[in-house]
Parts: sequence; C-alpha cells; structure tokens
Amino acid sequence: MASSFRAFLNSPVGPKTTHFWGPVANWGFVLAGLVDMNKPPEMISGNMTSAMCVYSALFMRFAWMVQPRNYLLLACHASNETVQLYQLSRWARAQGYLSEKKEEASPQ
Repeated sequence: MASSFRAFLNSPVGPKTTHFWGPVANWGFVLAGLVDMNKPPEMISGNMTSAMCVYSALFMRFAWMVQPRNYLLLACHASNETVQLYQLSRWARAQGYLSEKKEEASPQ
C-alpha cells in the first residue's frame, strides 16, 4: 500500500506536478457552472460562456496531446464543456435564438 502511494506521489502526473494541481484548480469552473444553473438565464453572459466553451475545447485537445496524457485535465475540461454548452443553450433560448420556428402553410 505504501509503495503504491509513493509511486503515485512521485509519478509524472502526481501531486508534486502541475499536471495534478492545474486540473484540480480548474474543477472550480465546473462547480461555478453547476451553481449558475440555479440563476435565471438573463444573468448569463453569452460572450463569456462562449469563451469558456472555446477554452475548454482547446484544453481538452491539449490534455490529450501532452505527454504524459493528462486524463484528469481532460475529464475536467470535458465536464466544463458540457456545463458551459448547457448554459449557452439556456442563454440562447432566453434570447430567442433557439425558439421553435412555425412553418407557414403555403397556399396550393
């Protein structure tokens, strides 16, 4: 047990590296997005939410391409992307961008 913990502690993605603490800190974005689900959609900033979507998409690719692969960072940004896309859909629906379009009956 102690040897496996020591191996994790000294690994390239262990708690002595930014590969560990960077993703841990980024979970704050996910938690903030989850808390914001209770707020009215009129309070959502479309620009900031779009920027967060792009940010998370770019860093998901980074987490996949960096060596060693950073699965913790990938999971964090995939979760954030999901939350932010949901928030963006709430904002777009509130702005009227995602309203259902009524088809007009064409005379024949």
